[in-house]
This record gives sequence, structure tokens and C-alpha cells, in this order.
Amino acid sequence: MWHDAKVVLFKDLAVEWQSKVALRQVLPFVLTVVLLFAFGLDRVLINDPLISADTVPVAYVAPGVFWLAVLFSSVMLIQRSISSELDDGAWDQLRLWGLDPAGVFVGKTLAVAIQLLIIELMLGAVVLLGFGATVPNTVSSWSLIVTVMVIATIALSAVASCYAALSAGIRVRETLVPVLLLPITVPLLLASVQAWQGALTSETAVGWAWVRVDAVFAVIYGAVGVLAYGALMEE
Repeated sequence: MWHDAKVVLFKDLAVEWQSKVALRQVLPFVLTVVLLFAFGLDRVLINDPLISADTVPVAYVAPGVFWLAVLFSSVMLIQRSISSELDDGAWDQLRLWGLDPAGVFVGKTLAVAIQLLIIELMLGAVVLLGFGATVPNTVSSWSLIVTVMVIATIALSAVASCYAALSAGIRVRETLVPVLLLPITVPLLLASVQAWQGALTSETAVGWAWVRVDAVFAVIYGAVGVLAYGALMEE
């Protein structure tokens, strides 16, 4: 499985290196979304009944905007990945080569995750600057942010890979993938937002509790993908 996963991973990354879709199309789009939110919410105070203060600064919404942009990025990346496979006939070649479906799933999931993490590094800097948010200069806060990014990104990539394969043979897959993906990823995104808020407010104990939700999500969909990807490829 791991050998086949490495083959698929290097193939997908090589295709992305040649096309640079993530950097030339996906990144500018999500950065525009983030900047529009930043300017639109500038100097806005948001009432929040969950905290003792009457109002909180707009920086409080930075985690939500960040993960919303990550979700947009994942949808665009996985749609592009599957479309390129189908347009070039590579999807059928993967099956004819006799590659382990579990390896194909792992390779595609890691390829999308690596691209997402590269986007997230640049996106995170823009979000923090645009919303005036700061990360406490502590090991616990930074380790929490990095851990959430890695686990949530892998989980999101696994979910996206499963549903992209499920809709690969359907004509309306461009609109079907977001419809299938958005409801399923709500718990994952909510947990990621809460974890980031815990890191930004130095409440890392609360943040680490939400990381467990992301980890469970990653394990469940990782197992589903490894076990069922072969059936999804045949659909």
C-alpha cells in the first residue's frame, strides 16, 4: 500500500508543480475572500454571549474566516485533482495498473493535504495581519495551532478524497462535491475554529480538547477511505 501511495503522491505533486493551480488560482481566490472579510468587518464589534465582556474585537472571527477559506481551498483542489484524472484518462489507468486502492487513497489524500498546508501557511499570515489577531508567544499556543492545522488538514483531505471518488463518474460532480462535503465537514471545522480560538486566547486546555474531535474525524475517514476506496473507484 505505501509504495502505491508514494507513486500516486509523487504523480499528483508533479502534476501540480507543472500546472501550479494551487498557487495561481486557489490561493489568490481565498486570499481575496479573506481580504473582503477583513475590510468588511473592520472596526466592527461583535456581541458574544459566551464571554464575560460585552463586546470582542473583530480579531475574534479570524479563526472562522481562516477555516472557511481552507474549506474553499480543499473543494477547489480536490475537484481539480479528480477532473484532471478523468480528462486525461488517468483514472482508468490507475485501475488498470493494479494499484492498491488504499494506496491510491492515501497518496491522493496526502497530495491534497500537502498543497493545503502550503496554502494555509500563507493564508494564516494574511488572516492574522488582516484581522489584527496575535498568537501568544508560548510553546503551547503555537504547538496547538500547528497540530490543529496538520490533523484537520489531513482529515479534510481524507473526506474530500472519499466524496470526490464517489462522484467521479457523475456529470454534475462539480456541484455535487461541495454539496456532499459541506455538511459532513461542519463538526471538523467547528472543532478547528474552537481550537484556534483557544490558542489565540491562551486557553490551550480548551483548544486541545477540541483537537480530539479533529483526530477522531481523521481516524474515521482515514479508515473509511482505506477500506472502501476500491469500491468507490469502481462506481
